[in-house]
Formats: sequence, C-alpha cells, structure tokens
Amino acid sequence: MPALSTVLDPLRHTAGYARYLLHKGARDREDAQVLGELEARALPLPAGLELEWLGTAGYRMTYQGQTLLIDPFLSRVPLSAIVRRRTALPDPAVLDRYLPDLGEVSGIVVGHGHWDHALDAPEIARRTGCAVYGSLSVRNLMALHGLGEQGVVAEPYRRYELGPFTVTFVPSVHSKIPFGVRIPSPGDTSCESLAGLAPLAYGCGQTWGIHIEVDGFEIYHQGSADLIDDAIRHRDVDLFLAGVAGRSVTPDYWRRVLTRLRPATVVPMHYDDFLRPLDAPMGFTLDIGLAAVPDEIAAVSREIGLAALPPIRPGSAN
Repeated sequence: MPALSTVLDPLRHTAGYARYLLHKGARDREDAQVLGELEARALPLPAGLELEWLGTAGYRMTYQGQTLLIDPFLSRVPLSAIVRRRTALPDPAVLDRYLPDLGEVSGIVVGHGHWDHALDAPEIARRTGCAVYGSLSVRNLMALHGLGEQGVVAEPYRRYELGPFTVTFVPSVHSKIPFGVRIPSPGDTSCESLAGLAPLAYGCGQTWGIHIEVDGFEIYHQGSADLIDDAIRHRDVDLFLAGVAGRSVTPDYWRRVLTRLRPATVVPMHYDDFLRPLDAPMGFTLDIGLAAVPDEIAAVSREIGLAALPPIRPGSAN
C-alpha cells in the first residue's frame, strides 16, 4: 500500500543507517577492499581517449587534445558550511592545484544543479571561455557568477557537437535521498546573489542522464541513482558511469537501468565522502555499500564488466 510505504520506507532506511554506524569501521574496510580490486582492473577505453575521475560524479575526458568536463566538483564543502548555511563557492586555489592546465575545453556538461555536481562549473568556464550545458538551474547559477551568456539550457535528445564529443541529454530524475521520501533541494537555483549560495540553495532542477559518443565509443553518465525508464533510448553502451549513492532508496534500480542501457562495463562513482577535501584520505559516503555492488550487478547480468578509477591527483590534468 503506497500510504503505508511512505511511513515504513523512511523507518527502514533509518534503521539501515543505524546499522551502518554501528559497524562503520568494518563496512568501510569491506568497501575499501572491493574498491582496490576494482581499481586494479583495466578500463577498456579506445586508443587516444583519456578518462579521469574528479571525485563524486565528476570526470575529465580528453580526446585529440580536446577536453570535456562532466559535473566538475573539486572545491568541496565541509559539513559545517551546510549546517551553518555558509556560502559555497569555487575555491580558485583548489582548481589551480588539481586542474592547472586544462588546454582546450570543448564544454562542461552538468547532470543536475546540486552543489556537489555544479559548484565549480562557473569558475572553470570563466577560465576557459567554454559553455556550460545543463538545466535552467545550472544556467541560473552561471548568471549569478556573471556568466549567463555561457550557460546553455539543454534540450532533451538534441545532439550537441562539442569538439570530438557528441553529447545528448536524456530526461531523468534525482533519487529521493536519504530516506526515499523527497528529492533534496528540488526546484531551480533562484537566490539573488552569490551571498545567498549556501550549499542547499543549489537547486536540483531538471536532472539529466548524459550520453557521450566519441569516435564510435559510447558512454552514459548517470549522476543520481534513479531514472525515467522510458526516457532511456540508448542501448549497448560501452561504458556506464553509474552514480551509486541513493540506489538503495530507488526501487529495482539496477535491473531497470542495466536492462535498458545494456552496458559492456559499469564504473561506479559518487561513493566517496564529498564533504572531505580532495587532499584528505578518501572516505566513503554514509552507508554506500560499495562492497555489494559487484553482486548487485551480477544479479542482473554476469556479462557486464565492472571497474573503478582512482581519484584525481594534484596537477594531473593535461
């Protein structure tokens, strides 16, 4: 019964978080062990394509000397900024350290407007002169930084030719974390100045899955673990960059998404503790259960490969 589930589901998820906290040390060690095994596996990329994980749902993709950035978020935001509603803005020193020379950037694409996906996009766009593609919420964020002309509200299923990359935005939906009840910070970013940009003022806005094709190789990026089933039109993708945070509150997530995309390889992401600075030892986000991901995927198909990327290191951008 839907009415009963609205009461029982939050209680069930709360109990799960409590169990995790009771056994956090052991659970984190299990996650770290599995992560190490996944990072040791070679990622089947075509010659000339470089893919680097920026942490959370962020990636730097480079081909033929041109770079595409997805959900770049490196500045990080501590828990205290969320609790005290402090402004959350790009940290130029962090970007200088981790992305010192990006070269030619064909574009930045953003799956939704939350701070842990969109925060650094305006500053990187300012430095490189590229456009940022995403939702109205993301364009509003660009305008707050005085860069409204570089913000592009994406059209669903339109093919954007960004250098060697062909990008398509697929309508999607954000997972209802943490308790399966509602999407956090729904709506578009709408504050009147940068002074009002506390972390929770970054509105989710329209959520997108992002399909990227480069030289015949197909990548699908799903920054949040939910979907609009019939909206996914792409099949047999080579690489699925899969946000795993929030999957436990999305009914039958893996079966629904994997039977549509039919990926050759899954790369999990968004399992790291994004409240920690990038230069701190990597932790895991609350009750992420990364160690369970291989079995969860195998329960849908044993034909799907699984690998992970290590996080970015200082000065590693091309």
